[in-house]
Amino acid sequence: MFRDAWAVFVKDLRIEAASRVGLWQVLPFAAIALLLFAFALGPSHRVLASGAAGVTWVGVVFATFLIVGRSQSIEAGAGISESQRLAGIDPAGVFLGKAGAVAVQLLAVEGLLGVGARLLLDFHCARWWLVIVASLLATIGLSAAGTLYGALVGATRARETLLPMLVLPVLVPVLIAAVRLWQAAGVAEGQGLAGWLSILGTFAVIYTAAGILFYGQVQEHS
Repeated sequence: MFRDAWAVFVKDLRIEAASRVGLWQVLPFAAIALLLFAFALGPSHRVLASGAAGVTWVGVVFATFLIVGRSQSIEAGAGISESQRLAGIDPAGVFLGKAGAVAVQLLAVEGLLGVGARLLLDFHCARWWLVIVASLLATIGLSAAGTLYGALVGATRARETLLPMLVLPVLVPVLIAAVRLWQAAGVAEGQGLAGWLSILGTFAVIYTAAGILFYGQVQEHS
């Protein structure tokens, strides 16, 4: 499983590096979204700082749809799923590889948006460890859920619109928890961190396990 996961992971990242879709579409989209939100919030530094975490993670969620859609389009060619089954590639490995590649791209987006939030929205961070842990857990959850649901709608013609409609309600706990933790990272002390971290961790574990168990079945019936 892990050997197949590594092969799919490397393959997807090589395709993205060659196509430069992330460089020319996803990252500029995320940057423009952050800039528009900054203008919408107005010139007040207090308002900008208070909304920085929410604006950043809304941008991350929207970027997730673009990255997952691109990831699933790689597998949408005729006969690809059948070729993988004939080659004996473990569906769980395919899921882990694709989710891992999505996660790497999401981390790049989060890094860009984090820098933008600091420069444009006056985001202040007193506890970087909390930002890093929250971002990693949220990224695992976003990439696992996005990859699983992306496979579910991957064969449909309207997958670009179905994917956000299907996944966005599911990602609400991740969005809220990530925003609260980023906000808490801006102060020296905070309460309720364990609860929000447990939400992100539980979500990540549930959807990673679900993807490992059911990704092959989802592919067969999609």
